[in-house]
Amino acid sequence: MAAMKPIFVFICLSLSLATSAQDLTFRQWAQTPPMGWNSWDCYGPTVTEDEVKANADYMAKYLKEYGWEYVVVDIRWFVENDKAGGYNQTDPRYVIDEYGRYTPAVNRFPSAADGKGFKPLADYIHSLGLKFGIHLMRGLPKQAAARKLPIKGADGITCDQICSNDSACTWLRDNYKVVCTRAGAQTYYNSCFDMYAAWGVDYVKIDDLSRPYHTGEIEMIRKAIDQTGRPIVLSLSPGETPLNAMNHVVTHANMWRTVDDFWDNWDQLQYQFRVCEKWAPYIAPGTWPDADMLPLGKLSIRGERGEERMTKFTHDEQYTVMNLWTIFRSPLMFGGDLPQNDAFTLSLLTNRRVLDVHRYSTNNRPISNDNGLIVWSADDTRNGNKYVAVFNTRGQEYANTKKALYRSGTISYLTTGYQTNVDVKLPKKCRQLALVVTDGGDGNNWDHADWCNPTVTLKNGKTIDLTTLPLLKKTAGWNSVHTNTDLYGNPLRIDGKPYAKGFGTHSNSVILVNLPKGAVRFSCIAGINDSGIKDGGSKSSCEFMVFDHDATEHVEAPASAAIPVDLRQLGIADGEEWTFTDLWSGEEMGTFANDQCKVSLAPHASALYKISKK
Repeated sequence: MAAMKPIFVFICLSLSLATSAQDLTFRQWAQTPPMGWNSWDCYGPTVTEDEVKANADYMAKYLKEYGWEYVVVDIRWFVENDKAGGYNQTDPRYVIDEYGRYTPAVNRFPSAADGKGFKPLADYIHSLGLKFGIHLMRGLPKQAAARKLPIKGADGITCDQICSNDSACTWLRDNYKVVCTRAGAQTYYNSCFDMYAAWGVDYVKIDDLSRPYHTGEIEMIRKAIDQTGRPIVLSLSPGETPLNAMNHVVTHANMWRTVDDFWDNWDQLQYQFRVCEKWAPYIAPGTWPDADMLPLGKLSIRGERGEERMTKFTHDEQYTVMNLWTIFRSPLMFGGDLPQNDAFTLSLLTNRRVLDVHRYSTNNRPISNDNGLIVWSADDTRNGNKYVAVFNTRGQEYANTKKALYRSGTISYLTTGYQTNVDVKLPKKCRQLALVVTDGGDGNNWDHADWCNPTVTLKNGKTIDLTTLPLLKKTAGWNSVHTNTDLYGNPLRIDGKPYAKGFGTHSNSVILVNLPKGAVRFSCIAGINDSGIKDGGSKSSCEFMVFDHDATEHVEAPASAAIPVDLRQLGIADGEEWTFTDLWSGEEMGTFANDQCKVSLAPHASALYKISKK
């Protein structure tokens, strides 16, 4: 064994040197969190060139001077006949070049004719002093593989030789996986990004890449971008990116999603506080945890969540979105149709004092959370000032989520397999279990939810099928809770797989059961029933939660709450006085020491302050 030691040391040293020698220049391309507009929330997969230009024109006129710069064309710009409210996966007409690379659909982007690609549109956006971005799906077109199209620069290797249906995307069936170990794989990605660089692309959002986390393809994409010589910001989607991939993602991407698609839904916004707290330690220049787009302004003109509308968030909730994204330093990608902004929405995007927090703060972190009364803080890098954000996340909701043992985040038709594995360690002496399903952000239509193979494990190792226990309570937002069948009385089925045991229900729903002594763990597969996906399409989205009590029976929050801000928690000396200035209004609010400052906020409201030493 001793003879192996020098080899082991050499291998470890080589790996260490390789990591330390990795080129991290890409971090310089996004030293502050990117800010821009993305077409998804308002146009889904159907945006046109004129609509992109209209949003770019608005940004140049009203937003550019405040730091907004990216104009991003989201998913499926290469499909001639896509549709709103769910993708056309029946007879899509793809536009693919002779080397198996997607190019823009000319009927939607006329300037792309004659092989010009997105260059004319990118040139137009650049002429406004802005930057251009596109959405991509991981992998290569299945049609390119079927036609055995050659890979540019790969000496006769064809697309079918570098791909696999293993780990292909389950919610959009356009592409195969590119197998990183096969000859020609890196060359294919290089050829794609050479084309994007020639078009003038400045930003790419790549989907089906970070959940599940595809290490091999992420590394190929990083190399492909770098070899172009063009600074192209890399955004990974969807979320949640796994925390155990943290060391890898910060050396390969500029931003990565922390949640699935975020919409104008209070439960989803409240969930963001838990997620942002978890990711706050990883905020750093050039590598940004991404809380997803801002679903503000005019949404779903031809979108994927609900009918055409102005955001369902109240004014207080819109301030809360902006304050959390700002103090968390999430990238800011506006999702509404910019030309239809009202004066209030525009005011959210053009407050220099607030945007300075987003641009110049550091040490961003949560300070306290008193049952939903939350305080965050950050430091101003330019001087000795500090920033404080205060939130009242209490208020009426279907379930009191503060003490949830588990929350899935949104599960929708965009979620791989339309499901999530639930594995929850139960608190000591747990004698009750509540399974709750709420809407995922687009209203409750078609929210057909299944809890499959629900199992409780006892301390002695014995397992109990939850469907064999009496239910104390079972409510569903439509129809009724079914045991061992779906809502129609058919076998439970998620992503084509049948399950003999479980519960079929519909949001909003609670299933309550008493547990025997010694219960230590709960596990199941929670997901959207195939009937919801097949019949409801993009309208089916849920969140699954687990509690050790009936969280749907709760006391309403008071009209407002006084939230103390203890300056000593910010590292300020005992007795030292600091002046609070409201960053939205610019008004000075008073001078305080220790915990003298108490901010009164209504449920769902928030405030953002600069504090400076007296």
